[in-house]
Amino acid sequence: MASQPEAPSQSVGPEYRPAEEKPTATVSTGVSHENVHILPQTPQLIALLTMIRDKNTGRADFIFYSNRIIRLLVEEGLNHLPVVEHTITTPVGQTYSGVKFEGKICGVSIMRAGESMEQGLRDCCRSVRIGKILIQRDEETAKPKLYYDKLPEDIADRWVLLLDPMLATGGSALMAVEVLIARGVPEDHILFLNLIASPEGAKNFAKKYPKVRVVTAFVDQGLDEKNYIVPGLGDFGDRFYTM
Repeated sequence: MASQPEAPSQSVGPEYRPAEEKPTATVSTGVSHENVHILPQTPQLIALLTMIRDKNTGRADFIFYSNRIIRLLVEEGLNHLPVVEHTITTPVGQTYSGVKFEGKICGVSIMRAGESMEQGLRDCCRSVRIGKILIQRDEETAKPKLYYDKLPEDIADRWVLLLDPMLATGGSALMAVEVLIARGVPEDHILFLNLIASPEGAKNFAKKYPKVRVVTAFVDQGLDEKNYIVPGLGDFGDRFYTM
């Protein structure tokens, strides 16, 4: 296995507790790319990630804890959408100066692992439209190849939440962005929601599509010689759907 940089660690726990009362845990690798947002490394998130990384975690628990992380990702992703001022009247006749989202949204999952994130989006966004893109590696060229896509007809007028749990080299996700842009979606109207990324994948995104916002729960140490994310969690699709 290729050598990897040392994983960062820090004390994890409530801010009001002294460091000596908090356990030390591995946390996300930091990145300098402005378009990559990493979820705060809270005790809850680290505990959830620990569960889904564990090879002994069964499928039912893997699904349950993955769904909780996905919900956190969707909630944070929505924070990056633009809003406009919106004043309403409360039931007691008082006005309240608030905001509402500007424009329509939709989800697009990269099949098949990305489909695991659809329910989390539906839980947060009522009646949201969801498209699908199937990209697989061409055995002859070893490069990603588009096999299928079904997207909302008006997708060019929507903010798109692109869904895929793992970002390794970024080949599939980058091609998915290419498809969306070809359909008229502005680059800065795309948010990529992702559970675990590699530094290499984050860098590839920042280099090719600097206006696409990446929201991830964790940036791991790197890729091994087979381009698997390490320490990673194995094949997300297999663990979620079959194992």
